[in-house]
Amino acid sequence: MNYQLLNGSNLAYIGDAFYELKVRERLINKGITKNGELQKNSIRYVSAKAHQIIYENIKENLTEEEKKVFLRGRNSAPRGYRKNVDKASYVISSGFEAIIGYLYLENNITRLNDILQMAFKVVEGGE
Repeated sequence: MNYQLLNGSNLAYIGDAFYELKVRERLINKGITKNGELQKNSIRYVSAKAHQIIYENIKENLTEEEKKVFLRGRNSAPRGYRKNVDKASYVISSGFEAIIGYLYLENNITRLNDILQMAFKVVEGGE
């Protein structure tokens, strides 16, 4: 897949799936195995609000290309969104997910892991 041919929503779609898989792996590796605990803990990482907080904390570390991809994802967020999520969080979440999708499709695993580690550090704080 060529990321340049995909719109921001497509990149976010791929990024969302990849990021959620990495979060699930991280939680299992931490020894969290009960379904209820996994679900409760994963929300800390994968909610639109979590993505907004992550983005605000890592945006200064993004490359110029990643910032452009973020804008593609943010600007192509669907007009309709869930009622329990505010629009600002939703569009920022789409931008963050687009960055993940872009790095995944570019097979830039080193940078992808850097972004994931920054995100996990934001979510986990002092854990």
